[in-house]
Amino acid sequence: MVFLPSVIQAEYRGGYRIRLTFNDSRSRTVDFRRWLEGPVFEPLKDPAYFKRFFVDGGTVVWPNGADIAPETLYEAASGEQRPPRGRRQRTSTAASRRSATRR
Repeated sequence: MVFLPSVIQAEYRGGYRIRLTFNDSRSRTVDFRRWLEGPVFEPLKDPAYFKRFFVDGGTVVWPNGADIAPETLYEAASGEQRPPRGRRQRTSTAASRRSATRR
């Protein structure tokens, strides 16, 4: 069986850091600065906007639909470093579900 990490709780810790708790009870503070590149992440550079995150679909999401794959967050929380290709700029499954229900 393959473990699929899921964020179950997120708490703001200052700057661009968020304390994440995963579905296996792992809990670590992760600095999100490394992912704040590209058009979808541009609004997150504003600290007031960054703080507007919420947990949805097993990951951290912002009102504009920006998110980071939970697998990437889990690796960051594990202390593992991946090359930039590990960063996924995607609309979360949860964001897709939200937009589908609005139609």
